[in-house]
Amino acid sequence: MLQPSETLPDRIVSIAYLFRQSKVLFVAAELDVFGILAEGPLDAETLTARCRIHPRGSRDFFDALVALRLLDRDREGRYANTSESDCYLIRGKPTYIGGLLQHLDSRHYQNWDGLARALVTGEPQSALGTKDYPRFYADEKTQQIFLDGMSAGSLVAARSLARQFSWSGYRTFIDVGTAQGCVPVEIARAHPHLRGGGFDLAEVEPAFTGYVASQQLSDRLTFYPGDFFADPLPLADVLIMGRILHNWDVSSRIALVEKAYQALTPGGTLIIYDPLIDEQRGEPHGLLSSLNMLIETANGSEYTAADCKAWMANAGFSDLRVMPLGDVHAAVIGTKAGMP
Repeated sequence: MLQPSETLPDRIVSIAYLFRQSKVLFVAAELDVFGILAEGPLDAETLTARCRIHPRGSRDFFDALVALRLLDRDREGRYANTSESDCYLIRGKPTYIGGLLQHLDSRHYQNWDGLARALVTGEPQSALGTKDYPRFYADEKTQQIFLDGMSAGSLVAARSLARQFSWSGYRTFIDVGTAQGCVPVEIARAHPHLRGGGFDLAEVEPAFTGYVASQQLSDRLTFYPGDFFADPLPLADVLIMGRILHNWDVSSRIALVEKAYQALTPGGTLIIYDPLIDEQRGEPHGLLSSLNMLIETANGSEYTAADCKAWMANAGFSDLRVMPLGDVHAAVIGTKAGMP
């Protein structure tokens, strides 16, 4: 039997208070603290004024960001961005992931208040879980927050795929469930010989075309409207399904994998990525992400790489392999029989 130790309460208490760290980060991004400091270091009084917050809590707030290693503070008491914050938390930079923070703050943060009810009832507790996607996208503000969050949440995975996967033998690719098009943009930018695009509901097309145009890639990336359950997928050498399968039950996942097999050219490749659960079920992120799918969706959950390999093998894919993507995601990759 596990005996109580002096460190065990500390660990429990630390976990219990983690929500406060998240909220400090979310608020700092909302107030654009990092963007303000992009111009150079500022003392507490000037930074307080620029952030338009009250002096009472400002120093504690800024010092908390220092303690969380999101800001630096010099001997004169001036605050500056860390290299990590400078890279990922300044609006307008191609590496900006503030959309993910807004998405987590505005949706997930409140949705997780329903975890107990979701566990008791097995029912989703968010608007996305109780409405279909066209109705969900009908609210412009909700759609923008969601799509910005999808782009920011996929950025590291997209860049890893662009860098790690061998694209030289392929000519065309389609990102299924593309949202704004972050994934095809990052891949096309890194590989000028590729042409492709994104497949998603028609409601997303303006967001996709606008985002792709802003990246000067409209001549190589095209939007394909459709419902991936009701409509055929576009033909391509490579199909990508990122953060898609975890939204649905197992039978739907199997159907989508089989549909992808039919849409691929001979010798083509399917890339599936999600926050996978590790095979030993001992790492927290995949399991917590699966609980998020319980809260967010009617039948979704995370799954293991072995689960995904089985669905892909059943559809006819071979040369199955797993590729870590450098963040919370990992990809399962399989090849369709035949010569490209």
